[in-house]
Amino acid sequence: MWEGLDAVGWAALKHNYGSAENVPALLRRCAGPDQGDVDDAAFELLNHLFHQGGWICSAAPAALPFLVRLAASPDALFSCRRVLLELVSRLAAEAGQVTERFLDPGWQRAWEHILSDVLDLLADPAPEIRRDAAHVLGGCDSAGELVLPALVQCWRAETDPATCLDLVLALGQAARREPVGPQAAGVLKLLHGLLDAPQTQIRLAATHALAPADPNLPVQRIDLLLEAVRDPSVELWRHTRTVEAGANGVHRWTAALFAGPSTAFALGLLKDHPDVDQRIGALTQASGLLAQWRSAGPALLPALCERLDDPSPEVRFRAAELLACLGPAAAGHADEAAVLLGDTASRATRKGETVAEAALWALARMNDARCVPALIEVMTGTRSGFASGSAGYPATAGRHYAVLPGLHEVLGQLLDHAEPLMPVIGAQLEAATDGHVLNRLCQLLAGWGPAAKSAVPPLLGLMEDERAWAAAARALAGIGEEANRAQDLLLARSSTGGAHAELAAWAYWKVGGEPGPAVEALGAVATETSIPLPVLRMLADLGPHAACYVKQLRQLTADNAPWTRIEAAHALWAITGDTDTTVPVFIAALQGLAKGSYLPVMLPAMRYLAQTGHAGHPAVPLSLSALSRDERLRSSGGWRGFVQDESIRSAIKELLAGCGGSAAATI
Repeated sequence: MWEGLDAVGWAALKHNYGSAENVPALLRRCAGPDQGDVDDAAFELLNHLFHQGGWICSAAPAALPFLVRLAASPDALFSCRRVLLELVSRLAAEAGQVTERFLDPGWQRAWEHILSDVLDLLADPAPEIRRDAAHVLGGCDSAGELVLPALVQCWRAETDPATCLDLVLALGQAARREPVGPQAAGVLKLLHGLLDAPQTQIRLAATHALAPADPNLPVQRIDLLLEAVRDPSVELWRHTRTVEAGANGVHRWTAALFAGPSTAFALGLLKDHPDVDQRIGALTQASGLLAQWRSAGPALLPALCERLDDPSPEVRFRAAELLACLGPAAAGHADEAAVLLGDTASRATRKGETVAEAALWALARMNDARCVPALIEVMTGTRSGFASGSAGYPATAGRHYAVLPGLHEVLGQLLDHAEPLMPVIGAQLEAATDGHVLNRLCQLLAGWGPAAKSAVPPLLGLMEDERAWAAAARALAGIGEEANRAQDLLLARSSTGGAHAELAAWAYWKVGGEPGPAVEALGAVATETSIPLPVLRMLADLGPHAACYVKQLRQLTADNAPWTRIEAAHALWAITGDTDTTVPVFIAALQGLAKGSYLPVMLPAMRYLAQTGHAGHPAVPLSLSALSRDERLRSSGGWRGFVQDESIRSAIKELLAGCGGSAAATI
């Protein structure tokens, strides 16, 4: 097994962590008797030689023959054999994808030399090894003519059901690499014949094998695909090497065969099914569509609502959470959500979120007053499934994160219902000892503005607290002149010259004081080349009073940071009304919208542009293009992505309305 191992100059070779001189010892450990040590060595080899991919290191071709020998050895521990074949599979697939400069020159010769040994593994006594070998041969870049005969021979002899599925998929992959010829034609004929095989999952595998070359095939066979993924035999895929997933994963894998929003497939999945995992998988697939495509909403909403009375709490929770994500678009189903406000069944998660909490969130997103009593009960209770902070998730195509927001984010949706909520918020404000909780409450009050005026007394009390006064000042500034009793306290804070003096001076102006202290205090934190983002926003609030900062603001409209450019341009416009300089800055930040790209900075850019009225007309074409896109405009996953899409589209409509004429007529 180790013939030639010591003849390799390992120290001169490289892997992902530097010199490959440790590879021989790792290989020998893989052949040892101790399970724990063998597993550690095998995974360490995988990490060193592949890591996250992107290149084929010089140590990989040198190690390849020893990896395959170990994988073929019946004396090696079984778990190690499988990990090493996983490493071989990843390397072989990556070698066919990386550019030449990232492919070690010795790889191709080494691969060609051991290919016959990999083919021999198709006859291994263990079906798991045969599956692994099929997976390697399906993903490698060897010409089909080199691997198809062995794969076909194995297919004809194979009796293990899961291995048969892997072989069908590998045959499809290898046939696509084969130049036109009799071998490829024979395999394609075989695969087309399997479309009508008696085994449901073989039919599904054959569709997957042929679909890349025939994109219309999944649409033509949608009923058969739905039959397969909803059949109990779908669990067979858990044992395959290629998929290794149950119903949920097979749903997603199969949905990916369809171009664009596969609402018909999702609707088929959402039909009632006795298996709860199937019903959860159906909602998982539906949620991924809803997160990515706006058109999926009207099509899927009725089917989602049918799941609100499902026997499973997890299914009910997910259905209600999706109604929350759709928010205003699902308002016609508020009565159905309200029925669940008393449903205290919880999910099997660490936080144990309840169905009632998902329903509460749905009603809040719909601006429905029926959520208010339930929300007050949650706020004054001892437990909550709502997030403790503001969690963020990435926007991933076809995936949705079914999570609840923080309570402050729920409250942020309910400005129209501030009056009944203010007593409990005021009580929490007075009782808050956690700085994070206090900051979130004050942020909420600032966003509610004058509607939060009843919170002024406790906020005045917080102005005496060295740790809390800055948060209170922001809340008072948001409330505005309804908080004019805070003027003296804020002015006193601004005159100390200490930390946040500029914040106090600006808040003093916002509650009805004079602008002079703010203009002067902001100068202490603004330089010719740098002004912090919060200060830029304060300067915009001051408007013409901040005219002495115009020179710095003009310079910052060309800053390298997008947020700085946008906020500086807005402040410059608010102070001077200059649209010649500022409008191009806003429009430049929005260019990606026309192609469906969204960044958080685009929302303020669009809102600021809308404020310029008709001067924003050059942005009309890209705005109309963005508005017409079916894809959601988002950078975040979970409920936040839905809100981002709603917000930017609302801002676009404000811009079009401000431009008047034909632009407004398109809304």
